[in-house]
Amino acid sequence: MQDPESYLSSVFGFESFRPGQEEIVRAVAAGLNTLAIMPTGGGKSLCFQLPALMQPGVTVVISPLIALMRDQVRGLRTAGVEAGALTSGNTPEETDAVWQGLEAGTLKLLYIAPERLAASGTERMLKRAGVTMIAVDEAHCVSQWGHDFRPDYLRIGALRKTLDVPLAAFTATADTETRAEIVERLFDGTQPETFLRGFDRPNLALAFEVKNQPRAQILSFAAARRGQSGIVYCGTRAKTETIAKALRDEGHSACHYHAGMEAEDRRIVETRFSREDGLIVCATVAFGMGVDKPDIRWVAHADLPKSIESYYQEIGRAGRDGAPADTLTLYGPDDIRFRRSQIDEGLARGDRKSADHGRLNALLGLAEALGCRRQILLGYFGEEATGPCGNCDLCAVPPETFDGTQPVRKALSAILRTGESFGAGHLIDILTGNATDKVTERGHDRLPTFGVGRELDRRGWQAVFRQMAAHDLIRPDPDRFGALRMTQAARPILKDEATIILRKDALARAPRRPAVRTLVSEEDAPLLSALKAKRRALAEEARVPAYVIFTDRTLIEMAERRPATPDEMAKITGVGAKKLDSYAAAFLEVINGEAPAPQHPARRKLAGRPAGSLYDRLLEVQAALARGPKGADKPMSCSSSQLAKVAEIQPADLGGLTRLLGDRHAERFGAAFLEVLRDAG
Repeated sequence: MQDPESYLSSVFGFESFRPGQEEIVRAVAAGLNTLAIMPTGGGKSLCFQLPALMQPGVTVVISPLIALMRDQVRGLRTAGVEAGALTSGNTPEETDAVWQGLEAGTLKLLYIAPERLAASGTERMLKRAGVTMIAVDEAHCVSQWGHDFRPDYLRIGALRKTLDVPLAAFTATADTETRAEIVERLFDGTQPETFLRGFDRPNLALAFEVKNQPRAQILSFAAARRGQSGIVYCGTRAKTETIAKALRDEGHSACHYHAGMEAEDRRIVETRFSREDGLIVCATVAFGMGVDKPDIRWVAHADLPKSIESYYQEIGRAGRDGAPADTLTLYGPDDIRFRRSQIDEGLARGDRKSADHGRLNALLGLAEALGCRRQILLGYFGEEATGPCGNCDLCAVPPETFDGTQPVRKALSAILRTGESFGAGHLIDILTGNATDKVTERGHDRLPTFGVGRELDRRGWQAVFRQMAAHDLIRPDPDRFGALRMTQAARPILKDEATIILRKDALARAPRRPAVRTLVSEEDAPLLSALKAKRRALAEEARVPAYVIFTDRTLIEMAERRPATPDEMAKITGVGAKKLDSYAAAFLEVINGEAPAPQHPARRKLAGRPAGSLYDRLLEVQAALARGPKGADKPMSCSSSQLAKVAEIQPADLGGLTRLLGDRHAERFGAAFLEVLRDAG
């Protein structure tokens, strides 16, 4: 079996694996049943695509969304890999090409949706196709507890046993409970080789802001990233439409997406987002797993997500190419109240509701953090950060804090003295001594807590109540129309057995945000724009998404390193042999102002490898000896393919060289070629 590094470089254009990838690739390639939990953007697709190339037969990939499958197939075919999908979105020509590839034995990866497993002929077809491995993408869809549950995923375990082939399952969102369910349903309870890879995405900048004119906050965030692709996640369908319109009014290219739209309208948005540079999609979580665009430069949440897992999965859609990307999450007391009520009013069992409140608490703890957000985020997933990340808003501008114990006790006292029957607005009136009709009618102006909190204004108290909710000291009571009640976690503070630190800057109204990072230096920015324009033109001509040509990360590296030759271009991350052959000349012309001199195909295949420079040296020596050592003999030369073989194989003696070149050519060039090879060794 060929070493995975050779495919990694020649097909996908990567010089090295991302952290954690190599072990998974080797386990899958060795035919071991494998479960890999990797962060979104961690390169999990490569972990089954690479082994598929390393072994005989076809790998069947079960993936939940047509758009996702089609994007991956396009990317593979552009890289020179024989891949296809059988989906309801296929043209007749695409379906015919898949069947021809299966019949000829040339197809390496076959993508199908889980629903196809319900068809009676699918199993027979896969047996005839010579399937040697099953890869399951988004394996958490097998969990009946998850919001992404797909019933047909339950058929995969039986398919594995019928075909008697190894199975590799991949997901980015699997807690302990979900992992156990994956093992039970896909691997029949037999523990696979399991890899839980690092969750850190250091290229993502993390930021949270308290809501304060949230539409203006989103517009400001987008304006600082004008021309970059982004997603705005919204809590309601209506908000996706209003924010998209507001963005368009500000001159952005923006559209909305939600489950209430017609299927064709959703498909149009998906296609536009995959192909257009700089498009912003305002969406509900319906715009989820099918997002496979690697160069999304930012993700903003206009409303608080439902859990820390949802938050991590959604921000993980930014910067999947490894280039810098920004995130912003807005939140406020209404978000916290809504999420609490959503859990309490749901139909889940009591233990499940407690677990959901715990997940929400973790997200709220991240939102109201006092130190590095990345340390808190990684700690939730069981990882320990080595120190502050320097790439979150709190590392950029550390928050001021104060001892909030006394204000919190006053607030708790007001809640208890009013029978846990009122919301924050009424309680703040009591604490600040605002004798409204509602306060006086109920006699609350005669409570000991009336006016005891005048040291803070209304905004200050709103921040205290929000942070109390975030620390799970108070919760809205769904049976009392959202009135606040105290939790057990608050009792030690009320009884003077514990203290609490709150954020002072949360009381201020002006949010502080770290400066926006640019993708390249000011000097390289014009070239990056020109490279993107060339990419867009090539993508439109080929009718494929722009990132299928090259990702942002690849173009950024081109702009910074400015390759001048195909050999230098081949060393750029993401430029494999097929893409080098197809696109190098066009992009080198943009970079250098002229197209490179044409090369023989045999030489182009060696671009970026040591054998390439060896080929060039052999060509020089051959030119000097073309008419013999004295320049009087009949002209003679080796073919380009012969020179390429010598450069690649590097025979150690004249006998090996003669077998490659023949007697006559070895007689004239053998001694000189061997000297070149020895010098190179």
